[in-house]
Amino acid sequence: MTSPLLQVEDLGKRFGGFVALEEISLTVAAGERVGLIGPNGSGKSTLVNCIAGTLRNEAGSILFDGEDLGNEAPHRRVRVGLARTFQIPRPFVSMSVLDNLCIPLEYAARQHVKLGKSEIADTAMHLLEQVGLADKSHALSRGLTQVDMRKLELARAMAAKPKLLISDEAMAGLSASEVDDILVLVSGLKQQGVAVIMIEHVMRAVMKFSERVAVLVAGRKIADGDPQSVVDNDEVIKAYLGE
Repeated sequence: MTSPLLQVEDLGKRFGGFVALEEISLTVAAGERVGLIGPNGSGKSTLVNCIAGTLRNEAGSILFDGEDLGNEAPHRRVRVGLARTFQIPRPFVSMSVLDNLCIPLEYAARQHVKLGKSEIADTAMHLLEQVGLADKSHALSRGLTQVDMRKLELARAMAAKPKLLISDEAMAGLSASEVDDILVLVSGLKQQGVAVIMIEHVMRAVMKFSERVAVLVAGRKIADGDPQSVVDNDEVIKAYLGE
């Protein structure tokens, strides 16, 4: 039996006396598409931050591709193949769209092959073509629309050549057609062998994208299974709609 790419076991996180995560276990197989949902304040972002290394868990373990991440810094986790996007895109606003990709290609990619400047630029342009931003490669990133900012954020994460991408609310605030655009891009990563954890409140997108859905409520995982069985779960319905 193949070991999971990501294996989170009994993860716990506290902020003072507040229990943010309690005994969270989650696995993600290579190339798997997993939706992570829950009401606001359920612990989704805290879990992602622990996996990515920006927060330290007090209990439990995180194994990635067989390696115990332990106290590894965020940049080390990127280099072993774990990348993420952010709820609020954070491009280098004074740089062009193209240069925003050249930076991670030069410094963050897990394949430690020294690329020449022309090779970096070619690879960056290929990524921009994938997300539909090639015609804006020389524009300043500060001038992009909201949906194009999300596309650039996705391309920047992919520049690190991840095995697992955590997509953190990449569709928040977008129109229905823009959601579909992002959904096509994220779903297409499976063809590249990239596993994805999608954190999202747009349930239409979650249901269409996910092979499996996990649900957090008040720092606990209350469901984990195929999308339809999860949304039909009485405890999940109660968490979203009340008694």
